[in-house]
Amino acid sequence: MKLDTNEEIVQEARDITEFEGRDLRKWFYREILLNALKTKRDELDILDLKVVSRTMYEFRYAARVFKPYRSIRKVSIFGSARAPDGEPHYKMAADFGHQMADQGFMAITGAASGIMKAGIDGAGEENSFGVNILLPFETPSTVMQDDPKSISFHFFFTRKLFFVMEADACALFPGGFGTQDEGFEVLTLLQTGKAQPMPLVLMEVPGDDY
Repeated sequence: MKLDTNEEIVQEARDITEFEGRDLRKWFYREILLNALKTKRDELDILDLKVVSRTMYEFRYAARVFKPYRSIRKVSIFGSARAPDGEPHYKMAADFGHQMADQGFMAITGAASGIMKAGIDGAGEENSFGVNILLPFETPSTVMQDDPKSISFHFFFTRKLFFVMEADACALFPGGFGTQDEGFEVLTLLQTGKAQPMPLVLMEVPGDDY
């Protein structure tokens, strides 16, 4: 429903806050709106309001991007952003992405360079999602930069939520602290039952000691 005037927006908000029926979707609309209004009642600090607002925006936008593809299986690919083109793990990630796409999966990567770019190269832009994190020393992969399935996150926690929530499996290639953080995050969520059971595959070239 498109709301064109302030009066229509106010009326829609009033209808939502006064809803007392059994429609689950409308009930959630009401809870979201009431919690937003309670931030004023609680007189939260500006920093708190900034975090709440940005988190809501990032989650809403990312969910809108993923929604049309929810029926397609996906694999999240984690790995170093510094693996150069042609390096053995880069080639393995590209081949993995290609075979994965051939089996009907889509790839979810961090949309930066290295292993992430390799996964996109292998799967193809049309079969990939880029969930980029805004950092001063990394830029989105040019492969996904203008693609509508490329999403830029400010917060790591909302980004990691979509890495896991939208995936049917995860593939972990060698990498640094960020890669290990993502891998252990998935393991923790699986071990505690906060995520649905899924494969977590550890990838490395033969003879590597990572």
